[in-house]
Amino acid sequence: MKTVQFELNGKPVSVNAQEDESLLWVIREQLGLTGTKFGCGEGFCGSCTVLMNGEAVRSCTLAAVDAAGSSILTIEGLSKNGVLHPIQEEFVKNDALQCGYCTPGMIMNAYGLLLNNPEPTREEVVIAMDENLCRCGAHGRIIQAIQNAGKKMKKA
Repeated sequence: MKTVQFELNGKPVSVNAQEDESLLWVIREQLGLTGTKFGCGEGFCGSCTVLMNGEAVRSCTLAAVDAAGSSILTIEGLSKNGVLHPIQEEFVKNDALQCGYCTPGMIMNAYGLLLNNPEPTREEVVIAMDENLCRCGAHGRIIQAIQNAGKKMKKA
């Protein structure tokens, strides 16, 4: 067991984690933030995506001890004072979800994309989101939501 300190959604946290314990389970079980989902457990589906120092990472394959000293952002950290982030607003506005299970991971991966490329082309969005799986078939609306959010974020 090791004590790990990092920043979670802008606040310092300290947890005790096993060397091989994933960041996903620390976030969900120790810190009580359940927006980050368990999907495949192997980093292939993207349901567990969080941002680590501004980059999208799969929290199911990242050991919590490797997050020491990092800044982690989960879906719960995107909205501020009850106001949805532009990317969350666009997902709602474009009806870019059906069951919603993959949506937190989709939004976090898209946010990581938009931080680096605020106006991605449709092809760039498709490539960036290729490894986030959605079985509901909302892909076209997801792409539109991401492109709209990029434009909103650029104006803000």
